[in-house]
Amino acid sequence: MLWVHVYSYLGGFMMSDGFVLRGYGAWVARAALRGACGGLLLAIAGCGVTYTSPEVRYNDSNVGITRVELTPASAVVANRSVYVPRSLPAAFHSVAGSGNLRGAGALPGAPFLPEERAKRLDYRPLPDVAPAPYRIGVGDVLLLATRGSASTVEQLSGLLAAQNQRQGYTVRDDGAIAIPEVGTVELAGLTVEQAEDRLFQVLVENQIDPSFSLEVADFNSARVTVGGAVKQSVLVAIMLQPLTLSDALTQAGGITVKDEEFASIRIYRDGTLYQIPVETYRDKPELGRKVLANGDAIFVDTTYDLDRAIEFYKQKLDVISLRSTTRSAALQALDTEISLQRKALTDRRVIFEARTELDAEPRDYVYLAGEVNSQSRFALPYGRQATLADVLYSEGGFNTTTGDPAEIYVLRGTGGSVTAYHLNAQNAVNLIVATQLQMRPSDIVFIEEQPITKWNRSIQQVLPSLIAVGK
Repeated sequence: MLWVHVYSYLGGFMMSDGFVLRGYGAWVARAALRGACGGLLLAIAGCGVTYTSPEVRYNDSNVGITRVELTPASAVVANRSVYVPRSLPAAFHSVAGSGNLRGAGALPGAPFLPEERAKRLDYRPLPDVAPAPYRIGVGDVLLLATRGSASTVEQLSGLLAAQNQRQGYTVRDDGAIAIPEVGTVELAGLTVEQAEDRLFQVLVENQIDPSFSLEVADFNSARVTVGGAVKQSVLVAIMLQPLTLSDALTQAGGITVKDEEFASIRIYRDGTLYQIPVETYRDKPELGRKVLANGDAIFVDTTYDLDRAIEFYKQKLDVISLRSTTRSAALQALDTEISLQRKALTDRRVIFEARTELDAEPRDYVYLAGEVNSQSRFALPYGRQATLADVLYSEGGFNTTTGDPAEIYVLRGTGGSVTAYHLNAQNAVNLIVATQLQMRPSDIVFIEEQPITKWNRSIQQVLPSLIAVGK
């Protein structure tokens, strides 16, 4: 049997062997095709066989159908129907970064004097400290850096474990550091330059190439205490550069008194109490450049009772250390609490996601039918509205080869009737309306098939029967 295919683009007919008919031959072929198709339709009708495809009909007496052309104005009206999207569980709106920081209270403040009367504050100047180079002390951490060759590195072993490696050593209570393969070297009380000379001599005595550099990494042996009416009580380390009064107050957050005429800065040094009124301190910038010494205790006070300042100085440095330890423990407990909360939140979220995957959680759906890529359902999102464009294109759109872009419908049931919102997307400009129409639960998005698609499917279904009859 020789089959004839329509070859519309060339205006002729193509035979099954690839031969194209044109002119009179094409006219004859078309006439033959019309006759064949007429006979085919008669055969179909005679057999009582027809192809039926879904479409939107407006003359159904059982259901009241209202057709509404989708325009920006009709989309606004359609969106007026009330719909509140479902919300995610509370576990998705919670964070695990909350908790109570227990056991991290501040140090006791200075006693408060309820009845203060202004009077002239004594100015007891702080003696000058002669500038002197920094001397290494107990608790300081020293860094030794190598600059030698690989052979020197191997000789120094733990001290110079690799070329350009830096190794830290803490000065022990006896004032010495312990270097592997060398032994103990006493460095406490020496300047950095003197300590380098001492190390140089020791390395030479041990027949080791003394190519190294020395620096102080952590300054722990010389400190100044600052407290009272400052932002926070701190221990300020004295480093290579001299520590001034203004530097110490700055590291404590600055003075926080409201009435400077009542306030004073008291410095306790070697059993003697010195006092600088805050107003005097402001008026004389040179007072801020006073150099502090190891063991100085600074207390900013708004009262006139010097005994209260003395009480502050009696608080040992271990009080601040105790507070630091307590705060670290509180932070650790808080971190544990937050970790437990985070795990609980994660478990609840995982369970919810598993229930959703198993379809055990209630959801709102929109259904896709007709010439869509996949006849399925689209779950409306949590916490926001979805549009017709979201539904169409989250599923990959629709097949324009078989689907008719001029016949896109949104079927929405309202009581006992159905509203069919019709979108003609043959003009692609009209697709903008699809981004404006909000979807509602149980909406059905339906796309009709192309007329040629309906014809092709009819032929595909009937031809096997005719071939069987012909045999």
